[in-house]
This record gives sequence, C-alpha cells and structure tokens, in this order.
Amino acid sequence: MTEGLPMKQTFLLVLSLLAVSNFTIAQTMEKLPDSPAYKGEIRRGVDGKLIILEGTSEAKGSADESRKRATMRVGSQEKITSISEAAKLARDGEIIVIEPGIYRGQPAVWTQNNLVIRGSGTRPVMLADGKSAEGKAIWVIRGGNVRIENIEFRGARVESGNGAGIRFERGHLVITRCAFVDNEMGILTANAPDMTLEVSDSEFAEAPHHEGQLHHLLYVGAIGRFVLSGSRFERGYLGHLVKSRARENMVRNNVLVDGQAGRSSYELEFPNGGIAYVFGNVIGQSAGTDNPETVSYGAEGPRWPDNRLVFAHNTLINDLHTGTFLKLWDEKFPGGIESWVINNLTVGYGELYPPAHGRFEGNKSVPRRDLLEYGGLPLRLNSASPLRGSVRIPGQAFGVDLMPATEFTFPIGTRLIHPSNSLAPGAFQ
Repeated sequence: MTEGLPMKQTFLLVLSLLAVSNFTIAQTMEKLPDSPAYKGEIRRGVDGKLIILEGTSEAKGSADESRKRATMRVGSQEKITSISEAAKLARDGEIIVIEPGIYRGQPAVWTQNNLVIRGSGTRPVMLADGKSAEGKAIWVIRGGNVRIENIEFRGARVESGNGAGIRFERGHLVITRCAFVDNEMGILTANAPDMTLEVSDSEFAEAPHHEGQLHHLLYVGAIGRFVLSGSRFERGYLGHLVKSRARENMVRNNVLVDGQAGRSSYELEFPNGGIAYVFGNVIGQSAGTDNPETVSYGAEGPRWPDNRLVFAHNTLINDLHTGTFLKLWDEKFPGGIESWVINNLTVGYGELYPPAHGRFEGNKSVPRRDLLEYGGLPLRLNSASPLRGSVRIPGQAFGVDLMPATEFTFPIGTRLIHPSNSLAPGAFQ
C-alpha cells in the first residue's frame, strides 16, 4: 500500500493508521456489554440433594440469601428420616417439607429464624408416643419468625400436665391448616409482649379426660397479639376451648362448639381483658358443661392498660338448661369495661345482658326450630325469617369495620360474602 511513497510520507501514514486503530479499540472497549447478571448456582443441601439457588449480582456471595431458598425434605424415603434430626440440621430461612406418614416419638426444638415447616400431601402426624421436647411439647418453637402448615399433633403428655402439641416461646408464629388432637394443651405460649401468634384454618379437639387437671385446647399467654380465624374447636374437658391473656385479640369466623361429647368450661375466655374483637363466630356450650357461662371477659382483672370488647355478629348456642352467653366482670376493672355487643344471635337457654358501658343493639334470640342446620349445627336463618333485615349496618368500632365480609365455611376455613341490605343477626347471612 505504501509502495512508491517517499519515506517521510510512509512514516506519517503509519502513525495515522495507528491513531485510528487505537480510537476504534477505545470505542469498542467503551461499548463492551455489561458483565452478565449472577443467575444463581447449584449447591448440595443439608439433606444431601442438589438444589438450585437463584440470585442476582448483588446477592452473589451472600450465604444468608442462598440459605433462604434451600429446601430440606424429611420422610421415610428421604435421606433425613427423623423430625428431631431435621430440627438440628435446619438453617435460618429454610423450607422444611415433611412427607406424609406418622412420626412417632420424634420431638423437636426449632430455634431457627424465618423457617417454613410444611406438610406435603396428606397431613403428616406428629405422634408424641410418650416423648417430649424439653419436657414441654411435641415441638418447641423458639425461632424469630416461623410458619407451620398442614401438620397434625397428637398425644402430648408431660409430667407437669401441660404437654402441648406446640409450645411457642419467642417471636412470630403463623399456623395454618394444622390439627391438634388429644394433647394436654393444643398450643401453649410463653408470656412476652413482643410475641405474635396467628392461627387459621385449623382444628382443635379431644382434650384428655384427666380429673382435677385443666387442659385447654388453645392457651395464649400474655403476648402482644393473637389472631384466630377459620378454625374449629370441639370436645373439650374441664378446661376452656380458647383462653387468651394477649394484649390484643382478633377472633373471627371460627366455630367454637363443644358438642354433645364435650364438657369444657368457658368456650372463649379473656381472663385479663385486653383489646378483644370477636366477630362472626359460632360459640356453643354443651349440656354437660360445669360452667353456665359461654364467653367470659375479665374474670381475673386487668393486666393491660387498654381494655375493651367488641362482640358483633356472633351466633351463641347454649344446650344447658340455664346460663349466661357473655359474662363481663365489670366490677374488677376501675372505670368499667367498654363493651360493644351488636347484632348477635342467641339460640337456646340463657341471657345476654347489656354491658354497663358501651353499646348494646341488634341482638336477637331465636328457637332452634327456626334455624337451618349447617355442618350439623342450627346456624342459618331461613329465607323467610322475620329476623332478616331486622338489624342495622353496625358501622365501625375504634376504626374497625363491623360489617360482615367473611364467614366460616365447613369443615374449616372462611369465604367472602356480600351481604344484602336485609342484614341478619348472627354469624351467617
């Protein structure tokens, strides 16, 4: 290309070509694509199986983020066959999947944070079989944030008489679609104001028949918040179906009915008051109860600075020949108890007394013959009932809407509803 050019011109042409080449290279380097995003990696989990951990470039090298996506499987055909072993090996953030089956005598203490413990398929059964964790329960939950799904707990017995399916001791626990049967306590909590317990779509039944001992199907200690929804309780014995000392309570769309074979004391009790919202529940005591009061608030006096009860759109059933549907221990609270008792439906014998302080309106009584059975219980007003449209829209109480928007659906759970202008008293529209 430079043949025949003088030496000086050839030298200048070469310099020019080098400059253009360097500029092109620089431009090309500036336009190089970004480094590829971190897509994740493959690791071997604690159960010995390979797992895929997804992530981003920011998460690369973050062991905590990786663990959050790990899954451990437990079952007779898995590498980890024991629940007790799984609880020791689990890491913060893991998902523990338990295969169907009966797990006998395998108590566990879960201390990890951000766990999900889930039963796969047919609900696996944790059978105490004479063993317990720390002399307390089948499972002790001591992690900071735990969710338990689709597990059954049976047969908890301990020396103190307080053997629980689950003993909840710290943090925030969510329980859904679980069952607690034949335990001295279904769930028993510690007493700490920073704890929260949420229970939904679960079953509690068959308190042991131990004379002289009080076994509650669900016993909530002095924790900060308790939420119960879509769950069913039956066949208590001497103790209560649900007892809560929590500072704040939301009990909504449950069936707490002891049944003919039951002999519980209170069906629902708040011994230390607190803030209690009780909406859309069916609450019923049997003819064999030793306590004529169905729901009790404040029997032991106040523990918390704020105390009030909002009791709306519940259906209350009493099979005893006499009784009180709602007992307010007003005399134990300086200044009384602020209580709103609105649009409830009573069935059977007993009294629903107006509170000394608050609102009392729209509460109706009906004989059993005027109700349609639902789930084997007299619950629904027939379409021609004069009580349909007999109550007013309840409005709000302390910023909480009292208008029914959901209702219990058998055997467990809730469903959305759209009430008409002909609003009915009780738990079902």
